[in-house]
Order: sequence, then C-alpha cells, then structure tokens
Amino acid sequence: MDINFPLILVLLVFGTGLIYLVDVLVLLPKRRLAVEQYRSTVTAEDHEVVAGLQKEPVGIETAKSVFPVLFIVLVLRSFLYEPFQIPSGSMKPTLDIGDFILVNKFAYGIRLPVIGTKVIDVGDPQRGDVMVFIKPGDDINFIKRVIGLPGDTIKYKDKKLYINGNVVEESFITKRTDVGAGPYKVFEETIDENKHTIRKILGAASRKDGEGEWVVPEGHYFVMGDNRDNSNDSRFWKFVPDENIVGKAVAIWMHWPKWTQLPSFKNNGAIN
Repeated sequence: MDINFPLILVLLVFGTGLIYLVDVLVLLPKRRLAVEQYRSTVTAEDHEVVAGLQKEPVGIETAKSVFPVLFIVLVLRSFLYEPFQIPSGSMKPTLDIGDFILVNKFAYGIRLPVIGTKVIDVGDPQRGDVMVFIKPGDDINFIKRVIGLPGDTIKYKDKKLYINGNVVEESFITKRTDVGAGPYKVFEETIDENKHTIRKILGAASRKDGEGEWVVPEGHYFVMGDNRDNSNDSRFWKFVPDENIVGKAVAIWMHWPKWTQLPSFKNNGAIN
C-alpha cells in the first residue's frame, strides 16, 4: 500500500496549526493569568516558579516549532515545485532510472493539495510536455510525455505515431545496446516544435494491444513513454483526466539509482 504523503502532510499541518492556535487563544492567556495570580500573592517572586508557570508543555512546544516548517513545505510542494524520483525505464532515453527530477506544480494551474481541484487557471499541458500525473484507477504517480490534447486523434501502428492524421517526424540518431534489454535505436522525434529523443527496441514487434486509434475526449490527455516498446501508457489504459495532473517535469537535479552507490550529477539539466 502506497503512503499518501500529501494527505499526511496536510493533516500534520492542520494538527500542529490547531494546537498552535489553541495555545495562543486559550492556553497562553491561562499561563499569563496564573503568573499574575502568583505575583499578587507574594512580595518577592521566585523566578523558577514563574518560569514553571510560563513554561509550555512539551507537546505544545514541539507543535509550535514544527508548524512553520511543515507549512512552508506544504506550500512549496503543493503550489510551487516538488521533487520526484524516476522508478522505471519507461522514459528512456530522456529520463533514466534513479534520476531525481523537479516538477513545476503551477505550470498547469494552481491546485488544492490532495484533491487536485484547480482553483487558478495558469496554463494547460502542451504536446511534447513531460508530465507527472496520477494514473487513472490507481494512487500512483506516473511520468509520461503528452502526445494528444483534447479533441486530437492519435494513431499508433507499426511503431509509427500519427497525430490528427499526420505521421510524427522522427530522425535516426544512433544504435545502442542495453544490458538486459538488447539492441535498440534512438530517434529524435518532433512534436509541434518540441524535439526530444525516443528509443525503440531493435527487432521487437509492435505490441498489437498497443496499436490502435483514439480520439482524446474533452478534459483528458493522451500520454506515452519515450521508451516506446517498454511503457505502460495511454495505449493500454486510455486517457489522463485533467484532475489527475500533478505538474510539468522541468529539470533533472541528481542521479542516484541505488542507495549503495554515490549520487552523481551527470544527467543534470532541463528536460526536453
């Protein structure tokens, strides 16, 4: 079972903030009143007694100290930028397993945390964008490239991609071999004005269940992985609804495939 970190963060911010508010409005005035009452009953006050009366309980002190930090983290990851790690090879060669990426959370509009409702419209996904979203039917973050916008007709047959009846331009770059995956070819693909690299496994037949023609409904998007022969995407489970969008992947800031290895910065840079 996946941990719903955004929900946990929201609950922590709400809980610590509530404790902070109760202390300011109720408990702090009571502590001050207790000090005043003590001072009114003695001629020479004991500083240790006063300090004891003013002292915040440990739980309240902890909540008040962590609330600002949690609140800042919530704002940053909910409305500005959020880090993600790439868990699979479905976006090779653009993104490798172990790449840590930065996702722009406001590129496609300001959304409420957890429920994902858009409250401020900033922009919409464009063809060629690399987008993070919640896979329909699951509570799992996926990352794929936006291929089809609402109203587009997408066709994929014999490893060729068509958008609105036009074959997508691609040019051969190189042939390589991956350990465990065998030989493959790298192409530069151009969608609108976006140029990016894709890979196709050499000699692998196009999966028939991944072929077809789809019309993207309103409020939805068609996405595919750059590793065309090894990607679980819209060809198999259809479309991404707008409310499932998390943000736009904009940069790689670290590569760390295994905890037993040292992190590197060889892949750092903007994501095309």
